[in-house]
Amino acid sequence: MALAGSAPAYSLASTTAVLVGAAGLVSPAALLWCAIPMLGIAWAFNYLGRLDVNAGASYSWVGRALHPSLGFLSGWSLVVSATIFMVAGSLPAGQYTLSLFSSDWANNTWASIGVGAVAFLIMALLVLLGARITAHAQWIMTGIEVAILVAFGLAALIHGGSAATFSWSWLWGFGHFGGIKGFSAAALVAAFYFWGWDVTANLSEETSNSKRNSGLGGLVGVVGVFALFEVITIAVNLIISQKDITDPNSPPLLTTLGNTVWPGAGGKIMVIAVVLSTIATLETTLIQVTRSLFAMGRDRTVPSVFGRSHSRWQTPWVAIAVVVVVSLGLFVASNSLGSVSKIMADAVAAIGLQIAVYYALAGFAVVVAYRKLVLKSVSNAIFVGLWPLAGAVFMAFLFVENCMNLPGVQIAIGLGALALGIIPMTWYWIKGSEYYRTGTQRLDATAADAVDALYGESTLAASASGTGDSLATDI
Repeated sequence: MALAGSAPAYSLASTTAVLVGAAGLVSPAALLWCAIPMLGIAWAFNYLGRLDVNAGASYSWVGRALHPSLGFLSGWSLVVSATIFMVAGSLPAGQYTLSLFSSDWANNTWASIGVGAVAFLIMALLVLLGARITAHAQWIMTGIEVAILVAFGLAALIHGGSAATFSWSWLWGFGHFGGIKGFSAAALVAAFYFWGWDVTANLSEETSNSKRNSGLGGLVGVVGVFALFEVITIAVNLIISQKDITDPNSPPLLTTLGNTVWPGAGGKIMVIAVVLSTIATLETTLIQVTRSLFAMGRDRTVPSVFGRSHSRWQTPWVAIAVVVVVSLGLFVASNSLGSVSKIMADAVAAIGLQIAVYYALAGFAVVVAYRKLVLKSVSNAIFVGLWPLAGAVFMAFLFVENCMNLPGVQIAIGLGALALGIIPMTWYWIKGSEYYRTGTQRLDATAADAVDALYGESTLAASASGTGDSLATDI
């Protein structure tokens, strides 16, 4: 699920041109320098999940460890970023599917929206039917996708290319980013590449042995997608020129990569990988946003109807229905924004700002929750102290730096969507939601038996807070 959430083939197909536009040949370095702090955030999710099994994940953790208003902001950041992604994900799904039949159809925004909407609705149905069927579908789709990427990526590296000669500077990037401004822009795009691995945290209430498996899944997901991203990005540098990568009229880069390895059939196979990846990540993103809304509805920080689960399928059916309706409206509205490539560039930057918010807050939250245990051992100091803190500071840096440098439309989408959250937060705070009361149980690792963060297991069976329905253990 974590691999599917990060969607390696989709991320490479839809975002490589944006990353190359920001980092050029040192795009692999941007991915590396984002992967290190991102892994720190994955450690934060791992240890926070040991203390609180909650479908809201960072929404619940940040609210209990730092402050309820910050917790709501964390949850809202995920909700709006995932909702925007429904457009950013569905458009390439439609575009790449159409490219199997006609390049003219693939360049038609309305056609891409239509086909993407159909794919989205099918995934919404699978999510509605329960976590078990969703997980089985992911095994198939993501397994095929990863196998294709590994095979073609390694074959491309062996094949080599004439576009550029490999340089170790691609992996380190020192002096090639164009200063702090250039580095922050590239790293924000790289953060979007990785985003989605934390779906395992939102599935914690439906996962067996979730205190271990949810966090471990996220860690494995970050490492796995990083390896795939590096192999394919280096191969793209070797085979396709920088000009062709960023040219919106060029053939899809993964199609070109596939045809280089296996002329004729290779491009079609890579397109299949992208379609599977896109459909898979639409499914995991739907899980994230609907589980977050479920937890928020259960706590009555948004309308309580969102906290209802289906009596048979044990899924948050109201949240799923609302997200589907809103997303379909955004599909139609997105056509007015221009071409698919322009919509993608704006969406990637806006989502990057939003995910930087809740990742940073989670990194700070784990340090606070484990603050009395950080100095108990070296592993504690590293895995619940320094590494998550460094990840949080890095994400906060990306947010602040890019707020000062991104174009106005991207800032408006990113921050405007976040600002909308002030309305429900203020309303339900005034109404006296239990979530905002000062007596709410704080998240404190000293209440658990875990002494060593690396080896010890927390025995704090903190149940999901609030009232309302719960989600069944299913996966």
